[in-house]
Amino acid sequence: MDEREPRAPAVAGLFYPADPDALAGQVDRLLDAVPVTDAEPLAPAYVVPHAGYRYSGPVAAHVYARLRPHAGRIRRAILIGPAHRVPVAGCVVPAAGSWLTPLGEVPVDTAAVATLVGGRYARADDRPLAPEHSLEVQLPFLQRATGPGRGAAPDAPSRTGRATGPGRGAAPDAPSRTGYTVPVLPMVVGASTPDDVARTLAAAVAATGPGTVVLCSTDLSHYRDEAAAYAQDSRTVQAVLDVNPARIGRYDACGSFALRGLLGYARDAGLRPALLHRGTSADASGDRARVVGYAAFSLSASPGK
Repeated sequence: MDEREPRAPAVAGLFYPADPDALAGQVDRLLDAVPVTDAEPLAPAYVVPHAGYRYSGPVAAHVYARLRPHAGRIRRAILIGPAHRVPVAGCVVPAAGSWLTPLGEVPVDTAAVATLVGGRYARADDRPLAPEHSLEVQLPFLQRATGPGRGAAPDAPSRTGRATGPGRGAAPDAPSRTGYTVPVLPMVVGASTPDDVARTLAAAVAATGPGTVVLCSTDLSHYRDEAAAYAQDSRTVQAVLDVNPARIGRYDACGSFALRGLLGYARDAGLRPALLHRGTSADASGDRARVVGYAAFSLSASPGK
């Protein structure tokens, strides 16, 4: 696969701060606000929201705070979520060798990309990924939670938004230009069956190897009043806890295809979900007439698995 220019941030300054210091500070404050002990085991998969940090950041932090004590064990991160702006069918992975955030460069696991494309589990196309926020907003959290020194500040990027130094399109385990060494496998998921996505996830986990964490990015209900949103989201939360993808409708979660696929994978892998936290945009905005729902889950191995 040809090496491409790094993917530039699409929503820096919109969903999260474009200034590196402001971004690092906001993420660290969100992480520090979640009480987590080192004794809590690392789960192989999580569900995390993807709105602007003001709105969903406190819920997302319940996932990433749980990664921070295990930063040294995390070798890869698979990111799956919806394509909001460019419709896709099936699973799409990047051709770009790295993604940029204001905190620096994040290497893409290009070997895993090649495996998925070669096995016809996914196709490579940067176009639906270029404007997509659902995966991008996870990266600063990953950088702060699992980066050098468990969130130590990386070298600042240049004024163009790109980090400086060698390493573009870094191979897995090679440091990026900021020293961040956890490769990611981003994948947007469109119209598909839970079984198809589950098979793709299983192939991705096999390709990335031990130390892989799967992060499924989705928000829940959109633009209902708070009472209606809470009721709808409660049904979706229960469907996740019951590992029942058939009970999650297209309008229950914007990342419904990814979420249903993750539940199919969880069923096959013997993972059991647990609700970590939930909320709505009204928690930050105070607008209870039109809210967006958020929830964070862990998916851990069942006893005996």
